[in-house]
Amino acid sequence: MKKIAILGSTGSIGTQTLEVARNNGDLEIVSLAAGSNVKKLEEQIREFHPRLVAVWTEEKAKELRDAVKDLDVKVVSGMDGLIEVCTLPEAEIVVTAIVGMIGIVPTIAAMKAGKDIALANKETLVTAGHIIIPLAKETGVKILPVDSEHSAIFQCLHGENRSQLKKILLTASGGPFRGKKLEDLKNIQVEDALKHPNWAMGRKITIDSSTLVNKGLEMMEAKWLFGVDPENIQIVVQPKSIIHSMVEFVDGAVIAQLGTPDMKLPIQYALYYPERRYLPGERLDFWKLTEITFEKPDMETFRGLQLAFDAAAAGGSMPTVYNAANERAVAKFLDRKIAYLQIPEIIGTCMEHHKVKENPSVEEILDTEQAVYEFIESRW
Repeated sequence: MKKIAILGSTGSIGTQTLEVARNNGDLEIVSLAAGSNVKKLEEQIREFHPRLVAVWTEEKAKELRDAVKDLDVKVVSGMDGLIEVCTLPEAEIVVTAIVGMIGIVPTIAAMKAGKDIALANKETLVTAGHIIIPLAKETGVKILPVDSEHSAIFQCLHGENRSQLKKILLTASGGPFRGKKLEDLKNIQVEDALKHPNWAMGRKITIDSSTLVNKGLEMMEAKWLFGVDPENIQIVVQPKSIIHSMVEFVDGAVIAQLGTPDMKLPIQYALYYPERRYLPGERLDFWKLTEITFEKPDMETFRGLQLAFDAAAAGGSMPTVYNAANERAVAKFLDRKIAYLQIPEIIGTCMEHHKVKENPSVEEILDTEQAVYEFIESRW
């Protein structure tokens, strides 16, 4: 039995991880953490019988304790609760499916406790890659990517000599507004941006996919995961999401990973690595798949992607500013407080006002995040 802890169990990746566990009898869920969805968490506790669960506030923890008082489960709260969930002695691998920089501290705690990481929280590497990657080497833990693109790259590089890698080709669907120009995006509403053509995801990442900010974050994540400079990471729009990413070697050979757009595949691959297990679901039919097309991303219209390359080039604390500004701008857009095109505008303004701090500590990263939030609240 492989024993698993999940941070963010009620979100999109968390629920799909539990679906993988449901279909495989040798995966045991030992601990769960969620934000505030007590009802869904209670259902998960009753089905999977974890020993320990965490929610963010003590108020929600009390509510959950009352709901599951007939069960043998410990309920904790706050950051200490998240850390307890992912450092539980029996947990072997932690799925970090929590959204935002809140994932950094528990991920570090899990690694120091010797847990392998199935990484779905891209903010951890975007903002603290300079801390996380050396720590993985020091502790000997594995970081197994759960993002479909990074899982694809990881699979393409399996058994290869990394020193012979020339370029990463990071694919993007282009989102719901592919082909549109700035003029077309002026009156975009929340409902328009939440319609992704290929993937079923959470609200925040769906907006990020529409602005191409998600691809910018993935580029920065790939930089750290695979030790590749951003100038050797090429974004390629592949509208059907059939090719999940590719790698090019020094001899010109290109290896791609293909599959249907189903997040359970990279989740299951991370949980069982280096083994592969049967996964029920749709398969690619190459007699029906008539064409795969590629496009160059439009970085003028989708300025958020260019800003990501700018943030990566600046380095230090700048990726934290990029991420924090986007996080708060997307929240404001979802609350209908700003227009769609103000998302990249806010990111750019925050970056212009920031003085880069080299090699920031975790505390400095979180302080930068807070400073960005305060700056945005004072302006928008």
